[in-house]
Amino acid sequence: MPRIHAPTVAEHRAAQRRALLDAAREILAESGRPPTLTRVAARAGLARPSLYQYFRSSEDLLNAVVEDVFPRWSARVAAAMDAAATPADRVLAYVLTNFELITEGEHALATVLAEVVPGDTIAEQSRAMHAQLLEPLVETLRLLGVPAVPETAEMINAIVFAGSRLIESGTDLQTVWESAQALLEPFVRAWDQTTP
Repeated sequence: MPRIHAPTVAEHRAAQRRALLDAAREILAESGRPPTLTRVAARAGLARPSLYQYFRSSEDLLNAVVEDVFPRWSARVAAAMDAAATPADRVLAYVLTNFELITEGEHALATVLAEVVPGDTIAEQSRAMHAQLLEPLVETLRLLGVPAVPETAEMINAIVFAGSRLIESGTDLQTVWESAQALLEPFVRAWDQTTP
């Protein structure tokens, strides 16, 4: 029986699966192409036959990467918003955290996945993620008392999308953030002052 490197077999299996997903993510980000199972296993420090205990095929592995990428993004944005002191700070945290994730390469990874994963998996996951991402923003805008909440949320997302294009074309995070902050902060602070 192989040695486990965790207190329980379940924790060991979770750690091995995580290592395989991380290895696949790294290879995708580096190469822009679907990784072979052999390469993923080697990167994760596992024998290839061990990989089949977790993923049946390359397509199975890629689908698991898709299912892993989007929830992690949403969770990170939600955590940053939850940690913000005021509703105005929550809106700004939404924008900044999205920019940080783009700078860290998460958006580029999602773009690569969209190119290499067959079928509608990415499109469906992307729609679900964007809807999930908008929920805390919409809730915060309602709390601020902003009129036309869905439209305002879309306008804020337009700033995020424009910032993402700038970051991915080489503009540094600080410059993009300062520009977005200059546009958004007066607006959200004005509404924050009217919130009871």
